[in-house]
Amino acid sequence: MTMPGPLELTIVFAIVFLLFGGKRLPEIARGIGEGIREFKKSLSDDKKNGDKGSAS
Repeated sequence: MTMPGPLELTIVFAIVFLLFGGKRLPEIARGIGEGIREFKKSLSDDKKNGDKGSAS
């Protein structure tokens, strides 16, 4: 599967902008960023805890 081109990305962004409006987009992006950050943090915490607790 290939990456979408500039025209497809423009259409997707235009639809998202129309659906959510200009005020909600920064809030949505902030929420997505926080979710990704928490996910990465939990993965690194699991690695650290998994290495120490695997001997039992």
